[in-house]
Amino acid sequence: MRISRRAISCKEGPVALTIGNFDGVHLGHQAMIARLKRAARRLDVTSCVMTFEPHPRELLAPDCAPARLTNLREKLRLLAGLGVDRVQIYRFNHAFAKISAELFVTRVLLQEMNVRWLLIGEDFRFGARRSGDIALLRKFFPESGARVLEVMSPVMLDELRVSSTAVRNALASDDLDLATKLLGRPFSISGRVVDGIKLGKKLGFPTANIKLENHHSLLRGIFVVEASWSKKSGHSRRVRGVASLGIRPTVLESALPLLEVHLFDFDEDIYGQRLRVEFLQKLRDEEKFPDMEMLVKQIEQDVVRAKAYFSQVDSSMHATVCLDC
Repeated sequence: MRISRRAISCKEGPVALTIGNFDGVHLGHQAMIARLKRAARRLDVTSCVMTFEPHPRELLAPDCAPARLTNLREKLRLLAGLGVDRVQIYRFNHAFAKISAELFVTRVLLQEMNVRWLLIGEDFRFGARRSGDIALLRKFFPESGARVLEVMSPVMLDELRVSSTAVRNALASDDLDLATKLLGRPFSISGRVVDGIKLGKKLGFPTANIKLENHHSLLRGIFVVEASWSKKSGHSRRVRGVASLGIRPTVLESALPLLEVHLFDFDEDIYGQRLRVEFLQKLRDEEKFPDMEMLVKQIEQDVVRAKAYFSQVDSSMHATVCLDC
């Protein structure tokens, strides 16, 4: 997958394009990209996703910007996994935010991107003060013209519209099952393993500490997790564990949120590695214990419950395999 961060000459050829923030790359996004790829193959053009960095609301309304479901690196990884040919990243700054809706179409979509086929959601708005809409796009993409505009209806899960907001609401309500269904995979956080105060190791439960890029994470508490990362050999490693996501009130109550992952049966140096941590089940909320002895006893119980969860998963998988035999 090609990643572009600046305007590209339209001489590179026409594209089939869809536009959005694609935060989370959930089932709705996946459906759009599947439709995009079909159109690109039919027209023999490049499939392209246009996205923005930072999220527009992080620039225009930072105090009420939503917590990100995926950072840029993770979003690009997911888009690559879906088979997109190219991702065009536009730097969303104050100058870009002031571009009129008509100029966005004529300069960005037609001149810079050379859009042959465009797919948008039915609530898509664009340009300064979000003044552009589907009616304006129809002027440049007439139904009988050489360029094609298609509008996609929302993807529904039962009676719930699949959206990044729906995923955030599910996470805020600790409904990991619903979040998993909306995303089509477990919710995850990725980040680099950093050095910590090594308290976990002293307590008998060493942890990989991951500094959160988005400090207002939607999840807080103790979770059953699986962590994965790529090794230098090119192979990936996947290890089960239990994780704490929060401010560690027993240790440093005023600290910024931190993700600490205790990996089962694991004793390797992974400082500097980028871990992807999948959240499978919540065990409990964070709480402040009167002393370290009580904290250790609770961690022991958390580990037992997490291992029991995986034992049940393994038993269910084994039973399914036997039924298929």
